[in-house]
Amino acid sequence: MPIITAPVVTPEVPTVPPIELPEIGYASITYVDPDGRRWPMTDLSADWFTLAKGVSGLGAASYVLTADPHPRGGSRLRHVQAQDRTIVWPMFVRGADHMAFTKNWRDLGRAFTRTLREGADGQLTPGWLEVARPDGSGRRVAVHYHSGWDGAGETASGITWDMASRLTLYCEEPYWEDLQAQTVHREAGEGVDYLAPYPSVSSSQVLGATTVDNGGDVEVWPTWTVTGPATSITFTRGDNGQAFTLDMTATAHGALLAGETVTISTDPPRVRSGTGEVLTRGLNFPAAVLWSIPPGRTPVTFLLAGAESGSAVDLVFHPRYETA
Repeated sequence: MPIITAPVVTPEVPTVPPIELPEIGYASITYVDPDGRRWPMTDLSADWFTLAKGVSGLGAASYVLTADPHPRGGSRLRHVQAQDRTIVWPMFVRGADHMAFTKNWRDLGRAFTRTLREGADGQLTPGWLEVARPDGSGRRVAVHYHSGWDGAGETASGITWDMASRLTLYCEEPYWEDLQAQTVHREAGEGVDYLAPYPSVSSSQVLGATTVDNGGDVEVWPTWTVTGPATSITFTRGDNGQAFTLDMTATAHGALLAGETVTISTDPPRVRSGTGEVLTRGLNFPAAVLWSIPPGRTPVTFLLAGAESGSAVDLVFHPRYETA
C-alpha cells in the first residue's frame, strides 16, 4: 500500500535587526502580542527597543531537586521538576514629540498587560517572545506581563522618552519551543485491482511505521490529527510499548467519514472532532497512555482500522529547548 509523505513547510522568520544580548549572543527579538501584532524589539532605529544591559532569564531553566538521604552517606536524587521562568526585559521608548511618545508608551504597555485579560473564550492569551538567529532558525516562549512598566523617574524622562528598566515577564513553561513545527504525515494510497497489472494486495488499514526525530533538549507532547475514513486508531511508541487507541465507534460521533477529522492532544489530554465534539470517551482508558516523544530518534507506529483512500494521520510537535 502506498504511503505518501508531506513536505515540511518553514514559516517566515521575522526580519528584525539583530543585537548582542546576555545569555544568548547575537539575535533578533520580536514580541507578538495577544492580538497578533508584531513588535520588533532589537531595532535600535525604532521608537522602542530592548536595552541589552539588564536582560536576564533567557538561559537554562531552573529546577527543584528532590533527594532522599542515603544510609551510606550523601543522598540520591529522586525527582527533578523544571520551574516556571521569569524574564527581565528592559525597554526604551521614545517619540518625535510628547504626544507621539505618550502613544508609543501606552500602546506598548497595553500590548504587554493585555496578556492578563481574558479573551472571548474566558482564557488568558499569552504573548510570545521570539528569538531569531542569523541562520534563519528561531525559538519562542509564551509570556505574561508581571510587573515593571514604570518610568525611569529621571530628569527629562517622560517627555519624549522613558525607560521601563525592570519590565518582568512570567512564563508558565520552563522551556523555549522551536518556531518551526515538526510534522509527520502518512496517507493511504488508492487501492488497486488484485490482478491488474499483476497480483497485489491493498490493505483496509493505514499502517505507519516511522522514526520520529526530536532534535530538542527535552521531551515533547505531540498532537495527532486523523482524517477519515476510519473506525479506530492505535498509536504506539516503539521503544517502550506505550500505546493508546481511539475507538470512534465508542463515541456519539461514530466512525469517521471521508474528509472528517479528529484531533488528539496529549498535553492536555483532549480529543475533539473537526466540528468541536468532545470524543475523549473513545480513548481506551485506563490502559491508554498518551505518550510523549523524548529527545533523539523514537520508533512510532500507528494503525487505522476501516481506512480507505484519503485516510491520513498527521503528527505535529514543536521541539523544546533549555535556552533561547
